[in-house]
Amino acid sequence: MKPFLGPDFLLQTETARVLYHEYAQPMPIIDYHNHLLPDQIAEDKQFENLTQIWLYGDHYKWRAMRTNGVDERFITGDASDWEKFEKWAETVPQTLRNPLYHWTHLELQRYFGVTELLSKESARRIYDHCSQLLRTPEYSVQNLLKKMNVQTLCTTDDPADSLEHHRAIAANPFGVQVLPTFRADKAMSPEDPAAYNAYLDKLGAAAAVDIVSFPDLETALRVRHDYFAALGCRLSDHGLEQMYAADYTDAEIHAIFAKVRGGQALAPAEILQFKSAVLVLLAEMDWEKGWTQQFHLGALRNNNARMLRQLGPDTGWDSIGDFAQAPALSKFLDRLDTQDKLAKTILYNLNPADNELFATMIGNFQDGSVAGKMQFGSGWWFLDQKDGMERQINALSNMGLLSRFVGMLTDSRSFLSYPRHEYFRRILCNVFGRDVENGELPADIELLGRTVQNICFHNAEQYFGFRTVAQPGPVAVAAH
Repeated sequence: MKPFLGPDFLLQTETARVLYHEYAQPMPIIDYHNHLLPDQIAEDKQFENLTQIWLYGDHYKWRAMRTNGVDERFITGDASDWEKFEKWAETVPQTLRNPLYHWTHLELQRYFGVTELLSKESARRIYDHCSQLLRTPEYSVQNLLKKMNVQTLCTTDDPADSLEHHRAIAANPFGVQVLPTFRADKAMSPEDPAAYNAYLDKLGAAAAVDIVSFPDLETALRVRHDYFAALGCRLSDHGLEQMYAADYTDAEIHAIFAKVRGGQALAPAEILQFKSAVLVLLAEMDWEKGWTQQFHLGALRNNNARMLRQLGPDTGWDSIGDFAQAPALSKFLDRLDTQDKLAKTILYNLNPADNELFATMIGNFQDGSVAGKMQFGSGWWFLDQKDGMERQINALSNMGLLSRFVGMLTDSRSFLSYPRHEYFRRILCNVFGRDVENGELPADIELLGRTVQNICFHNAEQYFGFRTVAQPGPVAVAAH
C-alpha cells in the first residue's frame, strides 16, 4: 500500500515516476490565467492567518461546506476566521474522492510542511502552525510565488483598470513576471442599460474618450488595448456561455449602440448582434498585436436567484451549462479566418460532453503559421480534477497534438493554488507512463521527457512570447 500523497502520488508506473521526478517537477511555472489580485502582489501582502489566504473567496470550499450542512454564517458570514476554519476542517474528511481532499493536503504539505491530515481534531494545531508561518517574511505573497517556482503569471483585468499595481510591480521586480490580461466582458454586456452606461462612463474616463457613438467605443477600447500592451500584456480573455456569431451591419450596430446609450432596453436579437460585433472587434485587435485570445465557454452562472440577491455574483452558485457550442463557434472562428485575422486562440470547455467537439474544432483552423496556434485549453473549473484532466488530455491526444499543448494554469484567486500545476504534471506523466508500460508508446525517455517538459513549460513560453525571468528555485520547508 502506497502512502497517501507520498513522493510517487498518482505515478503508477516506473516510467511515470522517472518522467515526473526527473523531467516535469523541476520545470518553472507559467500561470497564464488566474484571478490573483495585483494589489496584493504589489504590496507583498502578508496574510494574518490560514483562513484569510485559504477560505476567502474560494468557491470550491464554500460549495463543499454548504453541502456538508455548514451554515452560511461560517462561510461568507460574520463568524470569526477561526470559526470558519474550524467548519472547513470538519468538512475536509467528508470530501474523500473530491479533488478538494487532494488539493487541501497538497497545499498544506507544499507550503507549510504539514503532513498531518486536516480534521476537527487537528484543526487547531494546523491553524496555529500555518498562521504563525504566514506572519513571517518568508510567507509574504511574493515569497509564496517564488517558493512555488512561478516564473510568469497573468492576472485578469478590466480595460478600465488603471493597472497601477502592475506598474508598481514592474518598477520593483522581485523575480516573478506579473502581466495583465485584457478581459473586456463588461464592454460587450448591454443587457442592463443603466449598468452598461455607467461602465461606458468609467471606460471613457480611463481612455480619455467621450463615448457617444460606437466608433467612440472602438476608440476607447483600442486606447486601453494599447495601454495594456505597453505594460506587457500578451493575452485577452472572455467568459461566455457560448460564442456570439450573429450577422450584423455597421449601420445596425451604430443604431443599437445609440439606443442603449440612450438608456433604452435592447431586444434579444439586438443584444446578440451587439455582442457579436464587439467580440469580432476585440478579436481583430488581438490579431493585430499578435496576442492570444482565450474563450472560457459553457458556464451556467448565478443559478440560485435567492442567494444571488443575498450574496451577489461569484459566490459559488454556478454550474456546467448545456449549450449548443459548435455552430456559433465555427462561424465566429471562420469569420476571422476568412479575413486572415484569426489570432492565436485557446478554447476552454466546461461541459465534458463537448470535449471532442472542441478538440476537433481547433483542427479546422490550424494554418501552419504557429505550432499549436489553436489550443484546446486545460481542464477548467469543474474539470480541473484528475478525471477531467485525463479526459481533456485523451481528447486532445486523439484529435490533435498533445505535444504542442501549452499546459496547465490555476484559474484561481488563491496564492496557495500552485500545487494544481504539480497535480496536472503528475497526471500527465502517469498517462505517458501507462502507455509505455502497455507497449503503446516507445520507452524512449529522452523523447518522452522532452515532450513532458515542453507541455509543462517550454510550449507556453514560446507560444505567448514571454521573456525568461531568472529566479531562485522553490524553497524547501520542513515537515510538521
